[in-house]
Amino acid sequence: MRHLLSIADLDRDDIERILERAESFAEVSERDIKKVPALRGRTVVNLFYEASTRTSSSFELAAKRLSADVVTVKSAGSSVDKGESLKDTVQTLSAYDPAALVIRSPHAGAADLVARWTRASVINAGDGKHEHPTQALLDVATLRQRLGALDGRRIWIVGDVLHSRVARSNILAFRTMGAEVTVCGPPTLIPPGIEALGCDVAYTLDRLAEADVVYALRMQLERMREAYVPSLREYAAQYQIDGARLGPEQVLMHPGPVNRGVELSGDVIDSPQATITAQVEAGVVVRMAVLYELLVGGPRAPEPAPEPAEAAA
Repeated sequence: MRHLLSIADLDRDDIERILERAESFAEVSERDIKKVPALRGRTVVNLFYEASTRTSSSFELAAKRLSADVVTVKSAGSSVDKGESLKDTVQTLSAYDPAALVIRSPHAGAADLVARWTRASVINAGDGKHEHPTQALLDVATLRQRLGALDGRRIWIVGDVLHSRVARSNILAFRTMGAEVTVCGPPTLIPPGIEALGCDVAYTLDRLAEADVVYALRMQLERMREAYVPSLREYAAQYQIDGARLGPEQVLMHPGPVNRGVELSGDVIDSPQATITAQVEAGVVVRMAVLYELLVGGPRAPEPAPEPAEAAA
């Protein structure tokens, strides 16, 4: 595997191998010196065209803990502000001979384009409303730590599915790991045809009690150019996950950042059922595992069979 552009690039064995590697890196995070020399002498470039706290910082930490040299470029304050194109920026950064380039962009398909313009391994850290594969991997890792195998588990993804790259990647990842997925939200925030990804659709929380896991999504107001709901107050009345709606045995997830009082009430954010902090912790070791997988530890190509003459010699 050379790039990670979509969770669809991975089958179940790939996901399990990455998560097993992440578990081994979790031990590194508990050391006083939190480093291994796996990527010493290699460079990882983080190119972020959108604001990010968790993803940007965890990729930077992951690369540094693997002893890589790290260059982080954000659009604000860079030549992007001067009108430089994505292709020219990538070609400029490629002159530093990076081993990996991590890209976040507001445009779907940007990571795929970058992979055509550089010799580096490319990791999609979120492209528009399309995908966010490493978020899906860290969410699977968090759930496996909490629940064990996901086979037969019922996971509800609730909220602004239309604008969520996390939802798309998670539907694919959770289903690959054997879970049953339902997406739920106002009809205006459910993408037409999303059932093609293998999930069910609900428009109310009436059946939420059947879920083992409730995954709440943020209302992505920065991506909305029209009114998708009458008001945030009315949205919260119908779809907010609070102590009355969340059962005592259900696991609560959220990719962050959380809009307190909108998609989640304060009491459930701080409840033992919430895995929000655990997801952040998993982000570093999972991204370490992804970098290692792409740059060091991927499956090796089989050795070529000897020629008949060589075999006889």
